[in-house]
Amino acid sequence: MTTKPDGDLVTLDLEAPVFARVFTVSPLVLVGTKEEGGGYDLAPKHLALPLGWDNYFGFVCTPRHATYRNARRERAFTVSYPRPTQVVTTSLAASAREGGEAGPKPIVDLLETIPADVVDGVLLRDAYLFLECVLDRMIGGFGGDVELVAGRIVAARAHPDAIRVTEGDEDRLLRDAPLLAYVDPGRFAPVSDTHPFPFPAGFLR
Repeated sequence: MTTKPDGDLVTLDLEAPVFARVFTVSPLVLVGTKEEGGGYDLAPKHLALPLGWDNYFGFVCTPRHATYRNARRERAFTVSYPRPTQVVTTSLAASAREGGEAGPKPIVDLLETIPADVVDGVLLRDAYLFLECVLDRMIGGFGGDVELVAGRIVAARAHPDAIRVTEGDEDRLLRDAPLLAYVDPGRFAPVSDTHPFPFPAGFLR
């Protein structure tokens, strides 16, 4: 069934980013990379998601950022999913580098981290999900110098309080261990009050 356009809808000007005009919900993660000088970087990313249903993960970045250059050079990156209680820590990871984008980021030395198991990197301590990825490809063409950095997950760990055990346990799990959502632009929310999605009978992905 089709309907006539709603006369109250507002046409958005495509000369400006559409997603700056409305709120949308994204995950908020910290992407870790090894620096050229041997240290490590952690940087928050919200344009980040699983790629397909197998073990691939991607995030949007730009060659102007050290995260992109580090991932390309080292062919690896880590992903930490922070908790709502770590939102300030996650924000601090976006602090400016000394002397510009090529300089060090002292704030990272103050963050509590744990070592990765397989790739050369670190992850945020007390996050709830930890991924280690080897670089699969970088894909451009999304406007300007924006690229999708895609990796294959080669190791993964999760905190016990975040692991799904039985379907009937999911309400309690999310109440006890809320997720951190980034509400773009510029807001965040803990996610603990959820409801089963009403899939039609026989639905298969």
